[in-house]
Amino acid sequence: MRIDNKQLKEFLLDSETIEKDKIGRVFDEAEKGGKKMGELLLEKKLITVEDLGKLYAYIAGVPFVNLEKQIVSRDILQIIPEPIAKKYKIVAFDKTDNSLKVAMLNPDDLQTIDFIKKKTGLKINPCLTTEDGMQFVLKQYERSLKAEFGDIIGNEEDNLSGNIIKKSKKNKTKSNKDLSKEAEDLPVIKVVDTLIKHAILESASDIHIEPDEKEVRVRYRIDGILHNAMTLPKKIMSGIIARIKVLSNLKLDEHRLPQDGRFKMEKDEYKISFRVNVLPIFDGEKIVMRLLDESSKGLTLEKMGLRGSSLEIIHREIKKPNGMILVTGPTGSGKTTTLYTIMDILNTAKVNISTVEDPVEYRMHRVNQTQINTKIGLTFAASLRALLRQDPDIIMVGEIRDHETMEIAMHAAMTGHLVLSTLHTNSAAGTLPRLLDMEAEPFLVASTVNVVIGQRLVRRLCPECKVSYSINKKELKTLEDNLDTNRMLDILKKTAELKGKIKADSDWSSLKFYKAKGCKQCNDEGYKGRLGIYEVLEVDETIEKLIMQSASTETIEEKARENGMIMMAEDGFTKAIQGITSIEEILRVTKE
Repeated sequence: MRIDNKQLKEFLLDSETIEKDKIGRVFDEAEKGGKKMGELLLEKKLITVEDLGKLYAYIAGVPFVNLEKQIVSRDILQIIPEPIAKKYKIVAFDKTDNSLKVAMLNPDDLQTIDFIKKKTGLKINPCLTTEDGMQFVLKQYERSLKAEFGDIIGNEEDNLSGNIIKKSKKNKTKSNKDLSKEAEDLPVIKVVDTLIKHAILESASDIHIEPDEKEVRVRYRIDGILHNAMTLPKKIMSGIIARIKVLSNLKLDEHRLPQDGRFKMEKDEYKISFRVNVLPIFDGEKIVMRLLDESSKGLTLEKMGLRGSSLEIIHREIKKPNGMILVTGPTGSGKTTTLYTIMDILNTAKVNISTVEDPVEYRMHRVNQTQINTKIGLTFAASLRALLRQDPDIIMVGEIRDHETMEIAMHAAMTGHLVLSTLHTNSAAGTLPRLLDMEAEPFLVASTVNVVIGQRLVRRLCPECKVSYSINKKELKTLEDNLDTNRMLDILKKTAELKGKIKADSDWSSLKFYKAKGCKQCNDEGYKGRLGIYEVLEVDETIEKLIMQSASTETIEEKARENGMIMMAEDGFTKAIQGITSIEEILRVTKE
């Protein structure tokens, strides 16, 4: 849509929505840099996307419509075919007897409007919408996949299962040739493609395909929680397994041993890498596919949920030329994502970053990534030993699993390298005694470890349907049984982000929290997306002394809290009062 900077400036001055001097400065900056004034206004947060859209629509003389929360009925949506909608960024969202309302990003595109008019025979009323609104409606074309899945099974099952039964009668043990043919059967390809596509649309992190005695259960892990997706007839299981094995370049005729593989899917909207594991179980073979989004824009520590003093400590410590930065938490708590985000901050042309991982989850530009292979003796320790001869500045070790890896990593940290790694412990303070349990020398731990980050992932409350409430006496008693509520209240009162939400004389009964309700936007879950809650333990002189004395986790934690460390649950409650997550989520992930 062609709206020049001068036009936009004049309309902004007339509307008086932004101060005149700011409009002038942004206009001059846009003209000098050859940029669009609208983009600069958004960048500087002087106007919202919706208000800018309304202004563009007013200038163009068309209505503005915000589709970010609008569910369009399938009958209206399908009036404009999906390929045309995606190519020309035009969607139908409302219809009367003889007219059709369409949303566009470029209402000046008269050729597309004319094409839709001829195709539908309806009067077309174009409206302007935002990029996010357009993407929200375009996704709804594909949300109907779940319904279409039943049609694939229904229409093709007889044909598919018939083929499989015939093969089974001829030969109970299928040959490689039979399995290859089965993997190429059209219904099987459709089924697997639909399972994968639907998982991508649901933003699932894992797909579980689990055979039972009589059926096959498919589940998606969404925001850390497993959800039943669909149930398939057992007859098509062998075809699905064969198809996924073909995609992952695995042995088709191996049914007794576990196998690991990978494959990628690339489209205009996404680039997803799949990590596949096949495990023999009593009723057949279970498949778990991990989805890794390689097209996702770089995360920042702030977006992940780090804030205040914790964020300052991490930024300070990662600038040091040597030492260890450890991230700790259970499986699936986002440790690797935190390390990748730190590496992304450190990744410049001036440093050599090398990693040893199992497996390599995300490819990073300018980072030398080594995948370990224990079958040929390429272990964490062996890879790390070789890597130290590669003149690295920064080393990332996927996980410290044994004494040997820990020892090499610590010596690397002592000899002028910055080492990033993960460890499985329940808290940041528990990491230091854990290293001593792995037979690390106390003086080595004290002198090499810079900072320990403990983390968990909590689900975000859906912003459309969350409801506020105050906790009652029974709920407060539950909190008192699990947490130090007096200390927590003091910390919440001192937290900068909560100024205005908590007063000096506030008690627990006067605080507002939020609960999940459920709506169409979040598929009645009440939650949408995840973020981290953290505790960041900086190893200062007082903590070093305790390490030298081989102090317990409790003693280290107590001293760290005296020094001002915010605990994971306390960080979680700050986010709960802000309406980002719920108390139930914090207790779910922090209970040990």
